[in-house]
Amino acid sequence: MSFKKDFFWGAATAAYQIEGAYNEDGKGLNIWDEFCTAKGKIERFENGNAACDHYHRYKEDVKLMAEMGLKAYRFSISWARILPEGSGRINSKGIEFYNNLIDELLKYNITPFVTLYHWDLPYVLHQKGGWLNPESTKWFEEYTTVVAKNFGDRVKNFITFNEPSVFMMLGYGDGTHAPGLTMNTKDILQVGHNIHMAHGKAVRVLREYVKDCKVGITVATQPKIPLTKDDEEMAYDAYFYSGLGGFAWAQSYWLDPIVFGHYPEQLLKEAGDLFPAFSAGDMELINEKIDFIGLNIYEAQYCGKGDCNLKQGYPHTELGWGTYDKALKWGVLHNWKRYNLPIIITENGISTHDWVHLDGKVHDSNRIDFLHRYLKGLKESTEMGCQVDGYFHWSLMDNFEWAKGYNPRFGLIYINYQTMERTMKDSAFWYKEVIQSNGENL
Repeated sequence: MSFKKDFFWGAATAAYQIEGAYNEDGKGLNIWDEFCTAKGKIERFENGNAACDHYHRYKEDVKLMAEMGLKAYRFSISWARILPEGSGRINSKGIEFYNNLIDELLKYNITPFVTLYHWDLPYVLHQKGGWLNPESTKWFEEYTTVVAKNFGDRVKNFITFNEPSVFMMLGYGDGTHAPGLTMNTKDILQVGHNIHMAHGKAVRVLREYVKDCKVGITVATQPKIPLTKDDEEMAYDAYFYSGLGGFAWAQSYWLDPIVFGHYPEQLLKEAGDLFPAFSAGDMELINEKIDFIGLNIYEAQYCGKGDCNLKQGYPHTELGWGTYDKALKWGVLHNWKRYNLPIIITENGISTHDWVHLDGKVHDSNRIDFLHRYLKGLKESTEMGCQVDGYFHWSLMDNFEWAKGYNPRFGLIYINYQTMERTMKDSAFWYKEVIQSNGENL
């Protein structure tokens, strides 16, 4: 059995991680441009100033996507590239770049999926309080309007936020990501509520300006995998539990308000006065209808014998992340059961020790085996009746992996950062065969 006929087989990237050209053609600075200048924040003092030079090489990259047989491409727009001051003046050169990229994708019949926010807030907005400032919802609304008006005639698939839990907790909680702040729980809850509100406003804007659009949000998630049939209920309950401790990483904290129109009761009870005040109108806004849920899944946790924890000696990746064959399967099963919305795997992949071999090729058999296992699990979820609309491999190409710099390599395409030469890895050719068979060969 193969996947649905109109299944989106794709790959994903993020603007700051691949574009480079950080100060060219009128682009403003973002929080990552500044964060990378702080001593000791990025391994080996690296930055995204040049990244993969996608800004100048997008035609070459799109051609490689076509050679790979991709049906879709998920990319983010650099807010500061099109609105250098975060709001107000529009940078025509930034608009031109994304127009050219979109047109190039459509030339090869590759469907564009646009992520509005993949962690790169304009720095001038950070100076005004960033996501802690309630005005951030208006800034995001204005930015979304510019995107919708300029690209909505050709782009119909949108993701409002990528992994809000990660940029909130690593950026505002422990300071390991931009903007590098360590806030108290009350302020973090305010940041979270502002992100929820901004999401709702973006959905309304896209519905207004983009005919027949499909809108979702992408969450970072570690599914709970039951060890036995008897453990399924415990795994489900543990997966969606949201109290004050660890609320930001809870699936239900992000998706319950969006899908059901209310925050988790246990969280509200435990937070008390720490939780920001909100109105019925706020919740109505947050509850704006979405068309799909995006899941970014790399790791998971096993649940059994009354506990959910990692197995000792578990297989792991180059970054030390655990590998779990059934992660995609149970991520889909749990979310389909709770939310009953179409699901797209918006990120899944592995960092391995890659290099160009003496024969000029990149032999990444570990990545192929990893993907084969995860995709087989995804296929099982569709055979069990869940609606999965697409799968996006992370990443299209090796890139700047945030605080880890350029050492981790997640790509289907190998990047020589000295010459910017691109080399398709063995996994790219394997993935091409999967796409051609629509997953029937898994």
